[in-house]
Parts: sequence; C-alpha cells; structure tokens
Amino acid sequence: MRYSDVTPKQVYLNRRRFLSAGAAAAAALTASLPSRATTKLDGVQPTSYKPAGEAVTSPDIITGYNNFYEFGTGKDEPAKRARNFKTSPWSIQIGGEVMAPKTLEYDAILKIAPLEERIYRHRCVEGWSIVVPWIGFPLSALLKQVQPTAKAKYVAFESLYDRKQMISEGAAGIRFPYVEGLRLDEAMHPLTLLTVGLYGETLPNQNGAPVRLVLPWKYGFKSIKSIIKITFVEKQPVTTWSREWPEAYGFYSNVNPMRDHPRFSQATEHRLGSGRLNDLRNTLLFNGYSEVASLYTGMNLIRDY
Repeated sequence: MRYSDVTPKQVYLNRRRFLSAGAAAAAALTASLPSRATTKLDGVQPTSYKPAGEAVTSPDIITGYNNFYEFGTGKDEPAKRARNFKTSPWSIQIGGEVMAPKTLEYDAILKIAPLEERIYRHRCVEGWSIVVPWIGFPLSALLKQVQPTAKAKYVAFESLYDRKQMISEGAAGIRFPYVEGLRLDEAMHPLTLLTVGLYGETLPNQNGAPVRLVLPWKYGFKSIKSIIKITFVEKQPVTTWSREWPEAYGFYSNVNPMRDHPRFSQATEHRLGSGRLNDLRNTLLFNGYSEVASLYTGMNLIRDY
C-alpha cells in the first residue's frame, strides 16, 4: 500500500499547515495549498529503511513548510511561488573528472536503478525535524555510470536558477545558482539518495522537483534541490551556505548536538506535526545514522563542521 493511498491526494494537495519557526512551539494553520499535480510512481520497492518508533510526518507539513530560497525565504512561500515551475523537459549534465561524461534526461534517470521508498529522519539547522517517506535510489548508481577518474575526490552539485521563474538574488539574500558538494565517499555512501518522489508520487515543485539529493545525517540545506549539474572535482568545491556565512555553515554540516549554530542551539530539536506541544527531543550525532561515522574517523567534528 502506498502513502498516497492512505492519505487521499485531494486532502493534502488542498491544505497547508503553517508552523511557527523555532524549537519552543509549533502552531498549525489550515489554508489552500497551491501545488502542481504530482503523478504516482509505479514499481516502487517497499522500504527497508525506517527509523524504529518514528511516525511519518503529515504530508501537508512536508509540502507546505519548505526551505527553497529560489522561491522565497518564508517557509510558506515555495508552495505558492513554485506552483508553475517548469520541470519538463529536464536533464542533468554529469562531467568533470570522469571517463564517460553524460547528459541524462529525466526518463533515463528513472531507469538507472530500481526505485525504492526510504523513510528518513531529517534535522533542520533551525531546530526542527521531520520524518519523510522519500522515493529514489542510491546516488552511487548514477555516479558509477560516468566512471570517475583517480583525480575525483569530491562531487559538486548545481541547482537550476531561472530568473524568469524564481526570485532575485537580492530578494533571497544569497547568490544563485545554489551549489553544494560532498566528498566522494559521502556521495557514494548507500544512505545518499537521489530522490524523485515522496508519499508514493513524484516530487512536488516546492520539495525540489524533479530530482534532488537526500542526506539524512546532514542538516537539511545540504540536500540540494532541482539538480541540473553534477561535476567530479579534485578540490573541495564551494557550497552556497559555507560561502554566504562560513561561521555558521561548514562544508560538512553533519548533524552534531555539540556544534551550535551562531543563532541556534543544536542540542535539542522540535518534531513538527507530532501532535504534542513543545515536543523537544535530544539531537543525535549524525542524526542517529551511526553507520556513517566511519567516514569521519579522526576528524575534529567541531572544527570540521
């Protein structure tokens, strides 16, 4: 059974819940949620990734409370402004330190590996968390297609920036296009998901359609949306938030309760949509995904944040 069957599509596409930012409280409001029509993804394998004892967050929160600066800095703005975002045709250019560079159309990307559902916890640097049923496949399946060379040490990612469809850099307060990066071993880790859907259907525009990354052990801004370019490089690439505010956002940005943001404590988090007021929880190192710990053996996780 798909999540889209459990929660009727017309319900969560026509409602939006606003939640006040911050870890102290969340207030839910109901309103009309503008969104493009999503389509059901067939042949999705059932999940083998599900955090024990965790309830999946309501769809109206996941689709109505978003960080997507290309469509606005308010959490409710992407759902409104991305309504007519054009995501077809779509392709991703993959190159750099590789032996077989490629440009892959969206339909070809869907055929690279079997689609599977994975229910991941997520932690935002602002102090809130959610649990999301993503659909995709390990990013490594895509990256192996281009045969990285021995010089490839990092992978750089770039989002689409279209001035005709998105807000200006001045309005967003950051430079575009949005760029991100991973060390090669992070990019190849089985938890790193190239994502094309959630709740049994294709991604809504405000959630990063049509293709994005999902990295459950890192803060949410590392999971770059609407990817158009992937480049293998030898040196650590520039990333948007480490460029805009390096004291707050490091290249790695692993979830770490001991390393505070200048404005936010990371020791606790507020679970959105849990139904409990002031549902504060202790933040876990790597967001509880201890299987990635070996990637950072010997590193100072306060300095290399």
